[in-house]
Amino acid sequence: MGTAMLAAALAIVTVMLTTWVISVLIKNASIVDITWGLGFVVVAWTVRLTVEGDAARQNLLVALVTLWGLRLALYLAKRNLGHGEDFRYVLMRRKHGEKFPWVSLYTVFGLQGALMWAVSLPVQLGQADDGVSVGPVAVIGVVLWVIGFVFETVGDAQLARFKKDPANAGKVMDRGLWSLTRHPNYFGDAVQWWGIGLIAAEAGTAAIGLIGPVVMTVLLTRVSGVPMLEHSMAKRRPGYAEYVARTSAFVPRPPKKA
Repeated sequence: MGTAMLAAALAIVTVMLTTWVISVLIKNASIVDITWGLGFVVVAWTVRLTVEGDAARQNLLVALVTLWGLRLALYLAKRNLGHGEDFRYVLMRRKHGEKFPWVSLYTVFGLQGALMWAVSLPVQLGQADDGVSVGPVAVIGVVLWVIGFVFETVGDAQLARFKKDPANAGKVMDRGLWSLTRHPNYFGDAVQWWGIGLIAAEAGTAAIGLIGPVVMTVLLTRVSGVPMLEHSMAKRRPGYAEYVARTSAFVPRPPKKA
């Protein structure tokens, strides 16, 4: 397991340092958001090619992480590229001035790299343990992953279609999955990683990797996901308070009646 963890760490350092250099050259730290998904794909494949383990579990974990990471990266690339730097990094750049490139190395790229290593623990440990092959627990994990993938993919597609219609400018998206939860994409993201965590946990000692989905869920619900986005939306979208009052923040449920 130590080999898998070290290989993952080296892969992440390489990915994040490369992304940081590019961000300095093009003066856009937003590319780290695209690298977030791609980094997990690199980790999954690096560990797969580095350690011996149960081939069925290794292939399953690599396949699911690759699908998740590539879809997310492509979606964010299509949405973000060509639209300038995200306002979060613009504010940081203004605050730190000429020091921003060096500050971003550890506050943006270094921090996200450390979180990537923690979240990807089930992918690392699940591939390194060959004690038990794929069984019923892994099947449950796959079912969870599929549910999460549907929520994230459909939620993103519904939001993109909503934003594309000029008639919806300034309005709150409260249709489809967005009527059941204010963040179907974040919910789907978390559920997918709980599925990956279960697949890895069936191996036994790799259950330690459940730290990964815990970290991902906390990030999405308490740190950089729901809180940050909702703070921004409350300022920019009239009627968002009413949407919050009737719609679940994370776990899907029917909206409350007025």
